Amino acid sequence: MAEEEAVPLKRHNRKELLLLHEWAELVLPYLTPSELANVSMTCTTLRQLSHSITLRRSEDASRTFENFPVPFLNTVDPYPYAHFLYTPSLLLPSPLLSRQPWGASSVISPSAPIQLRAESVSLVHASGCDCESCAGSDCPCLALDEQDDVGRECGPGCRCGLKCGNRLTRNGVAVRVKIVRDKRKGWGLCADQFIRKGEFVFEYAGELLTTKEAQRRHQYYDELALQGRFSSALLVVREHLPSGKACLRLNIDATRIGNVARFVNHSCDGGNLSTKLVRSSGALFPRLCFYASKDIQEDEELTFSYGEIRKRPNGLPCFCNSPSCFGTLPSEDT
Repeated sequence: MAEEEAVPLKRHNRKELLLLHEWAELVLPYLTPSELANVSMTCTTLRQLSHSITLRRSEDASRTFENFPVPFLNTVDPYPYAHFLYTPSLLLPSPLLSRQPWGASSVISPSAPIQLRAESVSLVHASGCDCESCAGSDCPCLALDEQDDVGRECGPGCRCGLKCGNRLTRNGVAVRVKIVRDKRKGWGLCADQFIRKGEFVFEYAGELLTTKEAQRRHQYYDELALQGRFSSALLVVREHLPSGKACLRLNIDATRIGNVARFVNHSCDGGNLSTKLVRSSGALFPRLCFYASKDIQEDEELTFSYGEIRKRPNGLPCFCNSPSCFGTLPSEDT
């Protein structure tokens, strides 16, 4: 059989190139990796533009949502980044949110519709305190709940505004981090600076699900995992009420839409991150926030415990390498 002849790449005149660049700037940032790869085979110009999109995506996973860029670093395989939609805070599931610009040369702000939905999840009303400055300890929002692991902060209605000293966890990722590829674990999150013990790092952001929807997705994710390598980021948090007779359950799914916290891997020894539920004044739901449980050195992987229950006899393998490693990842019924 004769070898197939390579299809020559099309050449464009100056006017066509200008139109192509304008079109690419509007369309390419919205494409998935497979779609971008297909477009790149169309002509030399689109191949170059697609390559620049890929490069910019690998330089900042947060799409400029965060205060610092969050780069991907991969020396293991040819995958330069992991594709997902970004949200800096909790939001309700929406079938309308299926694409989000990522990798444009000019800054495209994809945050407006997401931010509005995220606020609608957590706020009953924009209540706030009357403090002129919330940096001190007299702010009424600063009081702790009856449980030590639940804290309170000022909400969006605080008179101090965005620079409020008691809105530490509302300002996104607080330290520099990077997403690093590991041969066995896949993607993981590492510190890109020294982090002091007790320092706030980030919250776990994603879609806030009903229990019924969380159970449906959990079953679907399990089926995908059996078909091949698949890792979900569905987290269930239970907040026990002071009465002890009931608990508030939070189902946060960062598999499709989430923030950098979706890349934090499990460690059987508890890791170097601890979690705390934090409520803002006027909020219906608390947020799950991560703090450094010990001093964390630059380049050190960020980890925490997914739990201790292991209901599956043949669970997914754990590669945390801690002295207390169980060999399998935690698993329980959602």
